[in-house]
Amino acid sequence: MKVSVVGTGYVGLVSGACLADMGNDVLCLDVDPRKIEILNSGGIPIHEPGLANVVARNRAARRLRFTTDIAAAVAHGTVQFIAVGTPPDEDGSADLQYVLAAARNIGRHMDGYRVVVDKSTVPVGTADKVRAAIADELAARGAQIPFAVVSNPEFLKEGAAVEDFMKPDRIVVGADDARALGLMRELYAPFQRNHERLMVMDVRSAELTKYAANAMLATRISFMNELSNLAERLGADIELVRQGIGSDPRIGHHFLYPGCGYGGSCFPKDVQALARTARETGMDLQILGAVERVNELQKSVLVNKVVARFGENLAGRHFALWGLAFKPNTDDMREAPSRVIAAALLERGARITAYDPVAMDEARRVFADLDGVQFAESALDALDGADALLIVTEWKEFRSPDFDAMRARLKQPLIFDGRNLFEPARMAAHGFDYLAIGRTQQVA
Repeated sequence: MKVSVVGTGYVGLVSGACLADMGNDVLCLDVDPRKIEILNSGGIPIHEPGLANVVARNRAARRLRFTTDIAAAVAHGTVQFIAVGTPPDEDGSADLQYVLAAARNIGRHMDGYRVVVDKSTVPVGTADKVRAAIADELAARGAQIPFAVVSNPEFLKEGAAVEDFMKPDRIVVGADDARALGLMRELYAPFQRNHERLMVMDVRSAELTKYAANAMLATRISFMNELSNLAERLGADIELVRQGIGSDPRIGHHFLYPGCGYGGSCFPKDVQALARTARETGMDLQILGAVERVNELQKSVLVNKVVARFGENLAGRHFALWGLAFKPNTDDMREAPSRVIAAALLERGARITAYDPVAMDEARRVFADLDGVQFAESALDALDGADALLIVTEWKEFRSPDFDAMRARLKQPLIFDGRNLFEPARMAAHGFDYLAIGRTQQVA
């Protein structure tokens, strides 16, 4: 099948590459010539494990190509995926300008039947706006060309996006056009050979499903974070509580890990957008408001622990940060807790030496205007002369470090762990003062 994908970010590039890997002829469009230049020269503009290999082999097979030519992209695919960004507006709503611009371009250039697929995360009712934008362009041309608009939200986790696309838990398709639904079934058939994963529903339900999924996961995280703070006050251990409630099959273990807050391009934006959508109907989603407030407070928990230990004035203090990306296996620092933590420490006069296995280039860009931040070549190098270590992202390479070497490099053996990587008793045995999230404080 001939497929066009508008946008070469996380969603667009992963979707295009994986569809090409199943034998489809895919043309990816982006209006950013820098991105297309990187892709056409064999590079990848984002960090996503496994993606480079998928892109490389499909480029070599000529099943995957990249262009800035809008007309060529619209002419190419019977199926047109819109996978552009929907950044939050100042009021929290999703900014649809790029989605609607893509829709207008399709209407402007299409010369035959097209299935236009909303792959971007968009508010309920966006398909109607996309349909209207295409219809307006066709009317301006005096053209009567049939088309269908389908909602097919993505459920890709950054850091595991290729695996998620190749082996999906579910494929949600919102469609009211039989021909379009048939093409979507054909396109996704190779991804569900073991059993049926494609769920067909009306368009608005499909649009809401994506927001509801992310809002539920964010809610679980904020609930556990708030519970972890209570556990500290009560002298309970949140890790034991997590195991106790997670063993209930009605609850399960997923997304029950407390920490220093969620970030990234999805949860913060989607929680805000869903709340905004509800307000437009005259409804206030009170739970989501609490989820967002708890998350913002949680990003300051580690700094609060630092202040409790060292005092409000941190002038002359030096801290090591392990982890800058909002989660492991990505270089994405959008809404990352590390940004809030670093800013709060610098505001109080501290200096920071930071290390991340993947996000260093992005961090240099993000922190370019901040004085007092330097970067280390390794996790151990970041510790040299530091008053304490703050663990902000749970990268695998941080899980089994050389504790003797750490103690030798730190000015004092003190760790503030925002991801609960270690057992408190074990850390005390290694000679560390160890302050984690919702766990019994251990002093060596």
